[in-house]
Amino acid sequence: MELQRYRFLADSMLGRLTKWLRIMGYDTHYQTFYKEGTVGTLIHDGRLLLSRHRSTVNKYPNSLLILSDNVQRQLEEMRVHGYLALDSARWFTRCLACNTLLKEASVEDAREKIPEYVFYQNITTGLSFCCSCERYFWPGSHRRRMICQLEEWGFKYD
Repeated sequence: MELQRYRFLADSMLGRLTKWLRIMGYDTHYQTFYKEGTVGTLIHDGRLLLSRHRSTVNKYPNSLLILSDNVQRQLEEMRVHGYLALDSARWFTRCLACNTLLKEASVEDAREKIPEYVFYQNITTGLSFCCSCERYFWPGSHRRRMICQLEEWGFKYD
């Protein structure tokens, strides 16, 4: 599987890691609870299981045991194992809530759906929309903080 094509499945203990993987543009399926057979089906569909449970990793061959409970070290573990690329062009392309790829949104479509201050701050480019959960995203201070955090962790934004 090509490095850029990895799709992940995170177990219930990796919610924070899931958020950061989605920020970095990785297709990462996450639920707080998986019904019997769901994990096997998702792995069969080509996802790599990320788990902090050794017994779970031993049960599924296409999986990676995440040892750390710290997001920075979890990302580093994945990078060391060759599962993460430093491709900032993919950052902020997925919905953080539901994992769907974001679509570009026009100012006209977004005007009624996002806070007024976004327009007062002249944030009229880089608007995106999730067709699944109907959330809007824009390049505000929250995004800048995420970029700073990733850069602090060794991931360069170009």
